[in-house]
Amino acid sequence: MNPIERWVPYLCLAARLSTGVKPCFQEFGMVRAVGLVVVPTTRGAVDRPENSRQVARILSPAILATLLLRLILSLALASLFSDISGYRWMNRLFALACYAMLLLPGFLQVGYYYFFSSQVRRSIVYGDQPRNRLDLFLPTNNAEQVPVVVFVTGGAWIIGYKAWGSLLGRQLAERNIIVACIDYRNFPQGTISDMVNDVSEGISFVCNNIADYGGDPKRIYLMGQSAGAHISSCAVLEQTIKESRGESTSWSVSQLKAYFGLSGGYNLFNLVDHFHNRGLYRSIFLSIMEGEESFEQFSPEVRIKDPCIRDAVSFLPPIILFHGTSDYSIPSDASKTFVDALRAVGAKAELILYEGKTHTDLFLQDPLRGGKDDLFDHIVSVIHADDKEALANDAMAPPRKRLVPEILLRMAGHISPF
Repeated sequence: MNPIERWVPYLCLAARLSTGVKPCFQEFGMVRAVGLVVVPTTRGAVDRPENSRQVARILSPAILATLLLRLILSLALASLFSDISGYRWMNRLFALACYAMLLLPGFLQVGYYYFFSSQVRRSIVYGDQPRNRLDLFLPTNNAEQVPVVVFVTGGAWIIGYKAWGSLLGRQLAERNIIVACIDYRNFPQGTISDMVNDVSEGISFVCNNIADYGGDPKRIYLMGQSAGAHISSCAVLEQTIKESRGESTSWSVSQLKAYFGLSGGYNLFNLVDHFHNRGLYRSIFLSIMEGEESFEQFSPEVRIKDPCIRDAVSFLPPIILFHGTSDYSIPSDASKTFVDALRAVGAKAELILYEGKTHTDLFLQDPLRGGKDDLFDHIVSVIHADDKEALANDAMAPPRKRLVPEILLRMAGHISPF
């Protein structure tokens, strides 16, 4: 047998597992496994609780390892796309591997929750394109309709994946907030217009169907991180333009109570050289963004200044941008200039800067640290601003659990390539 052929079944299984256990079980009808060799049997047998627990015990180490492997390989893919010089690529790949291993205690706990918690609904189909899936993170007690956060993950437009929002989903669900993490096509499977269309369709699904899962369709918040902040802001602005022109749409911006942008970039003209110097070369970036002629269309900061769409400004929801001042992946000036542009045209916008925080501190290291988190507390306070009972419960909530020892977090921060 060809050596490559020998590994095909294992690679296929890993790919299946990385998209979620339940869909894999439903497709193949698995009930028992030895290592990575899966034995098929009667479809649906794993739906019985005793069989589900047995499979979980057997497969959980392999599944969590697969999720970590997917993370490392995704990060390596980003490096491969962005930095093709041998020494720099190997140096960055080594830093990525060390970074992931230092945070492994937290990744394993979040991965176990993602795959085996009954409060997570994975890979709900929202459209007919590849990767048109979303995950829902549900509170344990949602007898009444609760607020909803639609979250768009980052990943340099190349490695975005819905599971990257698991930590945020878990922690907001603990505060009685539903989180919907939208997946979307990445480059080279899609370009920026495909990503924006996917995210818009995902938002539409949530707006029109979240009530079936206990969410309040009148209290929906949109949040994007890094590249996800850029994509989601483009989707919101495009939607406001359509509504201002009276076009028929499947969802309305008025359904969004607020927009949260975390560590995002909103002006491609200002970012192309910065990314090039950091390794995301101009040729790749232009391919993702469909050429420099599309920069204006996909630069919300630039587009909002166009007098032709001035009427669309009144349709925008309140916008709050968060950024760390020590973010070298996307400088905090990217958020500052966008807020200035929004305010100049009359939009309601706010900027919150976190002194000394990096690109991954706000989204990863700080949440893994547990305890008090200013960013998390601010987001929750905005969502619960009109709910006195929820605010009282937030004040009484126990400190969040630490998932990674402090020494590992500090080491990860020092070697982080982001």
